Amino acid sequence: MPAGRRPDRSESLGEALLGKILDSAHELPPHLIGPLVADVVDRLGGRRPQVLLQDYGQLVLVPLPGEGLAGGDPQVIDDSEAGRCFLDAVPVEVPQEDGVRVHLPLLDGGDQVGVMAVTLDSVDDDDRRLLLRISGLVADLLVTKHGYSDLFFDVRRDEGMSVAAEIQWSLLPPLAMIMPRVAVAGILEPAYDVGGDSFDYALNGDVLHVVMIDAMGHGLDAATMATVAIGAYRHARRAGIGLSEIYAFMDRAVAEQFGPEHFATAQMLQLDTTTGRVQWVNAGHPPPILVRDHRVAQRLVVPTTLPVGLGGSEPQVSELGLVPGDRVLCFTDGVVEEHKSGGEEFGEEQLIDCVNQLGRTDRGIRAVTRSLSHTLKRARGGKTSDDATLLMVEWRG
Repeated sequence: MPAGRRPDRSESLGEALLGKILDSAHELPPHLIGPLVADVVDRLGGRRPQVLLQDYGQLVLVPLPGEGLAGGDPQVIDDSEAGRCFLDAVPVEVPQEDGVRVHLPLLDGGDQVGVMAVTLDSVDDDDRRLLLRISGLVADLLVTKHGYSDLFFDVRRDEGMSVAAEIQWSLLPPLAMIMPRVAVAGILEPAYDVGGDSFDYALNGDVLHVVMIDAMGHGLDAATMATVAIGAYRHARRAGIGLSEIYAFMDRAVAEQFGPEHFATAQMLQLDTTTGRVQWVNAGHPPPILVRDHRVAQRLVVPTTLPVGLGGSEPQVSELGLVPGDRVLCFTDGVVEEHKSGGEEFGEEQLIDCVNQLGRTDRGIRAVTRSLSHTLKRARGGKTSDDATLLMVEWRG
């Protein structure tokens, strides 16, 4: 640039639209997100804007209410263009008589918040680039404002939720995290009445930390025990201690709070995302499953110690080297111990068959985990008398 010449700092249309969202975000009340999106879409020349949020059962996408936003019925995830956008986390364009309907994934750290939809007369690469950036900011705004209001909770809930389920959902991290080296996805059933199942994860530097627990019993007692177990796990994890010490800390916390004969099965993992080396401790939990090349390679059966709360011996830390693309599936016993009326247990063999069948779809970990949970529930005859939780970890290399 010639000396003395200042760069052009005038505001383009794209900067003005993105700036509108950023400038408003700090003090924007949650219920005004809809009108803000509608205003930005209108300035872009778009029509019929929608913000669609996933329900807790992960079956439908529900329109967020708000002045200027289009309403409509919930859209079935497995049978709609918005659902295809949601599952594959990619934009989907649908030609219509009055233009093009564009569906954009609302992504936050790989977690799929929902879908934003808008109709334009036509769409070019500049529109696509700007719409993706707008949808990214809208996703961040929804996540940021979620903790300030019950609005988004009410939109996503289509039936009454038990107190135990309220506690468990408030305890969970985002259901999915997609990063360059590692991905995580989980799902809880029954979504509106889960009691003792829970999971947690954290990516600290190059190490992914994961835990899955299943507290004994049902309802509020189980949810309370799960809360103590997860809280103890987080405290120990943040202290930087090893897996054996984390187990001991969780064991003491549950025993001191609930006394003898109360326990939670647990599985703790640590994955080095640079090397693919995974270490884990199993405390009375069903063994995880290794999925390689979209098929079950082996059940990771190793010596276990007692569930937390029962004073087990120091657990064995097991190790395995993953190859890029490997997935480790953790699950609670409710997935495989359900009985059909008058029938046998669902069993791990049927679980493995379902995993192998779904693996052929070659979809991302979030879509596969969701589909697997729904497939398993249908195969169990729609019954979920016990909590049935899945958590899948993928090392992407």
